[in-house]
Amino acid sequence: MTLDKARELLQVQADFGGFYNGNSAKLILSEVNREHGQAAVDRLIREVHLDQVFGFVPGTRFEGGLAVKDKQS
Repeated sequence: MTLDKARELLQVQADFGGFYNGNSAKLILSEVNREHGQAAVDRLIREVHLDQVFGFVPGTRFEGGLAVKDKQS
């Protein structure tokens, strides 16, 4: 998945908000992490304002649809 496509899909999820859309956003970020790395995930969280919508923070790893927070945070 390209970063542009991921950004577009994440924006749709953020526009709807809600629990199920948060799960969809986690799956998208998991795919981005696998293909492009953590820096790309952190950048998308900031760009699409997922911190405000779903409470995702930069540094959170997304693996298989799960959000794994860093123990230092």
